[in-house]
Amino acid sequence: MSNAFACIRRNPPVDKTLQPFLVHGLKGIEKESLRVAREGTISLSPHPVQLGAALTHPNITTDYSEALLELITPAMPRESEMIDFLAHLHKYVCANISDEMILAASMPVGDLRDSAIPIAKYGSSNVGKMKHIYRQGLSYRYGRCMQVIAGIHFNYSLPEPFWPQYQHFMKHTGDLKSFTTNAYMGMIRNLQRYGWLIQYLFGSSPAVSQSFMDSRNSIHSNTFEKFDETTFYKPYATSLRMSEVGYVNPVQAMFNISFNSLDEYIGDLSRATSIPYLGYERIGAKVGERYRQLNTNFLQIENEYYTSVRPKQLTRPKERPLQALRRRGIQYIEIRSLDIDIFEPTGISIETARFLEAFSLFCLFQQSPCQDLKQNEEIKNNALSVANNGREPSLELLNAGRKISLKNWALMLCQEMQEICEVLDNGDNDKPYTMALHKQIEAIRHPELTPSARMLSVMRSQKMSVTELVLQKSHEYTCQFKHAALDASIKRDFDRQVSASLENYRRLNAKREISFDQYLSNYFAENTAASKTHTKDHSQTIPGSTAGTATR
Repeated sequence: MSNAFACIRRNPPVDKTLQPFLVHGLKGIEKESLRVAREGTISLSPHPVQLGAALTHPNITTDYSEALLELITPAMPRESEMIDFLAHLHKYVCANISDEMILAASMPVGDLRDSAIPIAKYGSSNVGKMKHIYRQGLSYRYGRCMQVIAGIHFNYSLPEPFWPQYQHFMKHTGDLKSFTTNAYMGMIRNLQRYGWLIQYLFGSSPAVSQSFMDSRNSIHSNTFEKFDETTFYKPYATSLRMSEVGYVNPVQAMFNISFNSLDEYIGDLSRATSIPYLGYERIGAKVGERYRQLNTNFLQIENEYYTSVRPKQLTRPKERPLQALRRRGIQYIEIRSLDIDIFEPTGISIETARFLEAFSLFCLFQQSPCQDLKQNEEIKNNALSVANNGREPSLELLNAGRKISLKNWALMLCQEMQEICEVLDNGDNDKPYTMALHKQIEAIRHPELTPSARMLSVMRSQKMSVTELVLQKSHEYTCQFKHAALDASIKRDFDRQVSASLENYRRLNAKREISFDQYLSNYFAENTAASKTHTKDHSQTIPGSTAGTATR
């Protein structure tokens, strides 16, 4: 399929022939959550063996830290099943973490010095060593505090039977994989353009603790106000997690990753994982016999690149994410800009999941022109404006260079989502998707209904610091899950998964392998070749690069 189709698509109505194929797309959640002590300090204890082995368990693992749980639901056609599964995982975890709690917020509290944040360990196998060293590299590059900021990833794919129907409707005669991949890339570009709406509606981090500000040592600290002696905030902030003190990183801002086609995305990301960066060369990759990071490139591996939405394809053994995308195209999209909702026990409500599904479909059917550097900058600035000041009544954003009030733009987008929601309601008299949309329209009209505003309101009315509120909710939800009965058959299934993961972990560690140096060399070899394959004729210098020039 030509890039022209990927960049400029028609904007068809939701044709009646397509509507039956839009219902019951697959949804999944990946939720990060810190294990903390009662006083809020991050747990220094290893990942509990009662939860299985983090390296080999399909649903309960760790992210950056040994204390940073990641709970993963399967991809499910019904959002109610997905939310229920997430609740089951919380019940099982809370029953197996002794007197610790699951932190109910995205932004960490307590002691946030590097020494108080243990890096996750995955055993002595080569794959386990690589995962640990990668995280060690993140520590050198960004500091550990940033890496324990938690969030929720929402994964979505349309039903497989939809794609041939849509291809026929669009009168496209090429191969189905290319058509599907380019349509998903168009959806992703629109999720980036309009992604500020997710931050406005679901941002739940308008304030941070003194310890967070001290650990981040941010040059932006003078833009914050003091809420009380131990809390910094911005009065109209929605998601400081997505701001300059959160995931925004100046080194990654030095290079541009194109989403105009999957080939460009793969090529740009391959180069970012292949070009050395002087600042990271000063750290060193292997000093003596000890690795500090996997390499000294802008990105150690492609997963290091932070973006609000990613194209995804399930990987096979010994396969890298970019290889999987190159070989089989896009299987689903991953929305990564969701804060943990402090007012929801599992961190996300079923209404939020329904809105995100409808929003993703809306983004599929909208025109999706290619993005240049100027438009990318506009998208970035809109996102930062909403993260820092999204509830400011007079806030204006830029839409193709023209100023528009956030409120008016948000209401227009939601109005255009109405038809999608009616399709997804699928004849249900309760109109669950339409009701989820109306709830968010109310939050646009009345910003005090957003989680970020509610959070500050509770802190004011109850004279609480952000740490006190977070710990109160963490204790409430952990107790709720500890005392909630888990269905016996579900518990048996989780117990079997724990046993299987521990056995698989033992086998991996006992297996005879090549040296780690050789393993790492083999792992990166194909990526180097792929990067050369995707090199373009037009080159530009990446600041800080020691490789001279780099394309794009």
